[in-house]
Amino acid sequence: MKYWNLKKINQIALEKTGIIPRSMSRLFSQFKQNLNPNSELEMLEELKVSRYQTLASIKYVLFLLIIPLIINQLSKTFILDPFINSIWNNNQSDLFINESQEERAFAELQRFEEKLHFEVLIGKLDDHVNITNRMKDKALEIAIRYNNESANAIKNILADFISIIIFLSILIISKRQFSILKSFINQSIYELSDTAKAFLIILFTDIFVGFHSPHGWEIIMEAILRHFGLPENRDFIFIFISTFPVVLDTVFKYWIFRYLNKISPSAVATYHNMNE
Repeated sequence: MKYWNLKKINQIALEKTGIIPRSMSRLFSQFKQNLNPNSELEMLEELKVSRYQTLASIKYVLFLLIIPLIINQLSKTFILDPFINSIWNNNQSDLFINESQEERAFAELQRFEEKLHFEVLIGKLDDHVNITNRMKDKALEIAIRYNNESANAIKNILADFISIIIFLSILIISKRQFSILKSFINQSIYELSDTAKAFLIILFTDIFVGFHSPHGWEIIMEAILRHFGLPENRDFIFIFISTFPVVLDTVFKYWIFRYLNKISPSAVATYHNMNE
């Protein structure tokens, strides 16, 4: 089972778009197959191939996702964590890796001080409570947390870099499995109904390039910048969310015009009708 009919498995992935839409060519192929006296045996063989293709694709996707994640966590926990902590705590005098961290820390400390004064004014805390000592304890807590966040940012950069290398290495080594996965994805998409294709297209465009997408992109960019310890520059974020969705929308429309219109013109027509 491991080495048989790889050519048939990759047939869909290697098909090229032509003058005749692929849906029409498949309709003629299906009609021709029904007239074939050996169609039952071929259908049984195709069923076995499809089952093998599905199982192989699922295993490969899990392998692609799990192995880099495991290596990421193991390298961060057992290699990078003691190494980076030792260097950062011994040789780094500044607690903050960028100005954004510093601003967030000062804002948090200021809110805590205002909260203490407010609780004293409303009688929740006694007047003799030493606010200065409470502020020192809070400042120390914030300093430790942001010091760990700065060290974790460096660990994230190195660990993610290792994971990317492992991920690309798996793709390069397992070209056969990648070809099977590509064929499985193409077949799964082409077997969807026109309504389902149009629904997925509209869902994808509304999420990533729709009216509310800038808010989502802003949250994603802030999380990515904070993950890698980069300054959360508002100008950079606003420039990104004002240009990248536009580029993505242009690429997506070109894909519809260039490829999907030839592969499944009925799906494109359904998409336009649903989008109106």
